[in-house]
Formats: sequence, C-alpha cells, structure tokens
Amino acid sequence: MAEYLAFHYLEPADLLPKGVPAPKGLTNFPKACARLLLSQSRNRPSRALDLGCAVGRSSFELARKIPEVIGIDYSRSFIRAARQLQKKGKIRFQLLEEGKTTKPSFARVSSQIDRKRLCFQDGDAFRISKKLGAFDLVLAANLIDRLPEPERFLKKVLPPLVRPGGTLLLTSPYTWSSDFTPQTRWLQDSFSTIQRSLRPHFRLLHRQNLPFLLREHRRKFQYTFADATLWRRVSP
Repeated sequence: MAEYLAFHYLEPADLLPKGVPAPKGLTNFPKACARLLLSQSRNRPSRALDLGCAVGRSSFELARKIPEVIGIDYSRSFIRAARQLQKKGKIRFQLLEEGKTTKPSFARVSSQIDRKRLCFQDGDAFRISKKLGAFDLVLAANLIDRLPEPERFLKKVLPPLVRPGGTLLLTSPYTWSSDFTPQTRWLQDSFSTIQRSLRPHFRLLHRQNLPFLLREHRRKFQYTFADATLWRRVSP
C-alpha cells in the first residue's frame, strides 16, 4: 500500500535520493495521465471514469475539471485508502527506507479539488454495472496487462463506457505475466492488437511514451515507459 501511495501522491523528486535529479520529462504519473486525458476532452465533459484507479490520484486530478468522477478498482484496500483520502484529505503512511526502517510520509489531496465530486467503488472491470451509464472521459491506466482477458476488455467492455465523441486514454508498459493473464491471452504486438480491437469504435488521436518511477526503497527504483494512447469514440 505504501508503495502505491508514494507512487500516486509524491513527486519523483521526493522519491529519489537527495541530490539526484529526476530524469528529464519525468513527472507524477497519475497526475500526468489525468492531464493528458483532459487535454483532449471537448464539449465540456461532465462525467469521467477512472477504471483501475488504485488509490485514486488520477481520479482526484480529473475532479479539478469534471463535475462527476467515478473511480473503480478491484482491490478493496485501495478503495478504502481512496475513500479515506476523499474524507480526510490526507493519509499518513510509512515509506520504506532500508531493511525494516521506515520514515513517516503523507499522501495529500490538493485543497483546490472538490472531493465531493468523487465516488470510489470496488469492482471487477468485467462486471461494470450498466446503471453507471456512459462517460465523456475514460481512463484505464496500466490496467490491460493485469486483466485475464485483455482483448475482450478492449472489444466488449470499453465501447459501451465511452459516449460517442468521448475520449479514452489507455496506458500500459505491456508487462505481460501469467500471474494475471494466461499466456495464451497475452496481446501479440500489443499496440497493433489494441488498434485492431478498438478500430470499429474508436479513432486514434495521439500516442506517446509516458515514463513513471516506482520506488521500492530509497536506493532501488523501477523506471518504466508506458505506451499512452488517446482515442476518440466514434458514433455507432
């Protein structure tokens, strides 16, 4: 949990050892996802869905501009943390330093964000209630390579969730693992498969690398590049 809270709510400069500069172009990843999605929105979007929201930073960032934001994650512990942040505005957690040594840190939601705009729910990406309806903006950040059936998610789950004219942002480093996805269902040439799967319902708007930094402890990090693709939902 602490690793996710740090990933979501601390800046790269706060995670790296003192005096070590952050790589050029590296920013807070969940915040960058929300900004990228909002940059391609149009017609004053009123509803956003953060699918696989984890502990909620992207959801909160979307709520800066969007009146209704729903964050859904399979992990109940992540949703409990997101709800606590929504209620109190901050969480104290212990950031691992070395061995079993930790230091206190805080995850904070900006006071400029109206936390009443958000609703967090635990749920399965393949069992989204139809009562939720469709959204102007949908974010699925680093989710597809953690699903048991990624192609079915692309073809069957996503299209009904995005209104015609709405915008979808997918990000993934395509780290396929049999811990999450049977090997027979790994996407081959992931971007091409995504494009082919979405093509009947979506048009590609933009593609870029989006770097992120995961901190294991104060001297061990993972530096990764997600493939970020923005899509416009076309009329049925």
